[in-house]
Amino acid sequence: MSLKRILKHLATPHWAVRRAFPRRAGDAVQQAVRAIEKAHDVELRVVVEGGLPLAALLRGQGARARAIELFSMLRVWDTAHNTGVLIYLQFADRKIEIVADRGISARVKQEEWDAACAAMAREFRAGRFEEGTLAGIRSVTALLERHLPPPPPGDRDELPDRPSVL
Repeated sequence: MSLKRILKHLATPHWAVRRAFPRRAGDAVQQAVRAIEKAHDVELRVVVEGGLPLAALLRGQGARARAIELFSMLRVWDTAHNTGVLIYLQFADRKIEIVADRGISARVKQEEWDAACAAMAREFRAGRFEEGTLAGIRSVTALLERHLPPPPPGDRDELPDRPSVL
């Protein structure tokens, strides 16, 4: 546990995250998520978190562990075809993680997810958070085009399409 890291997380105000991801960005991300879900048998969830909760910081929890925790808490794993994907953006540490359910992770290699994260990170470093998130969704879409079929007829939307800002 690093005191510097704890202070950075506790000092990251919610308004800073909201400024980086305003309502306009949320609308654009929501439209992109809806488009990918209409084209592929996937349920995509985008979560942006400012600073980690104090308990997580005291445990020394990293971005990957937090993404997996949220994957479970938000029930991204609980989709009909085991095709849930979480894009997790950890604002204070500037970390990006993609967690996929077993229906997808068996087909997509970690290096491919890492490349999608790198596409987002390039935009984030330039302060273009909306563009970075959309670039990540485009990268995920390109991966899924190779690995997943279109959704079955009558497929229902199982997860919220609007990004969550924690």
